[in-house]
Amino acid sequence: MTQFTLYGPTISTYVRTVRMVLAETNTPYDLKTVDIFSDRTPEYLAKNPFGKVPTLDIDGETLYETSAIVEYLDTVVGDRVFTPANALLQARMRQIMAIVDSYLYAPAIGTITIQRLIVPSQGGQTDAAAVAAAVPEVKTALEAIEAIATCNPYLLGEAITLADFYLMPVMLYLSKTPELDAATSQTPKLNDWWALVSNRPSFLDVIA
Repeated sequence: MTQFTLYGPTISTYVRTVRMVLAETNTPYDLKTVDIFSDRTPEYLAKNPFGKVPTLDIDGETLYETSAIVEYLDTVVGDRVFTPANALLQARMRQIMAIVDSYLYAPAIGTITIQRLIVPSQGGQTDAAAVAAAVPEVKTALEAIEAIATCNPYLLGEAITLADFYLMPVMLYLSKTPELDAATSQTPKLNDWWALVSNRPSFLDVIA
């Protein structure tokens, strides 16, 4: 039996994305925490030279970059159930994942979440100007997803896909900030989608 070991902190959106795929497929794995608020250890850098999380160890073989990890898991333990068979929908799935990676994560998590949730918890003061500047970027990214998603009921139709697992953890953190309403003011489909997926049992287990 293949032994999976996932490296990363439980609070990471990308770690949560991978853990949802593992949970949805009832795949056993070990979770080893990586402290993302300090320098990476030489041992971890030997697994992932960029020091990012997550990294997946597969019987001694290491795989990093979340999109690569989840597509691998969907193939080997999910029987491709989380990837649409239709070629265009496959492309849409990867398009949404790329939007999250390239345009949504940095302003939503790197700025708004850090400034609203992390900085105050450590005794600091939120950089309101940085937050205000990030909101339009988040709006643009979410509205781009809104334009290509069906949300009927999942992002790409009747079946949940890797794109849903990618976006859900980011939306969770946004939902804990005052900026959510402004960021989603023009995304009614995504708002309905979020109301549905935020109660999915695997998601609730992963974020507990």
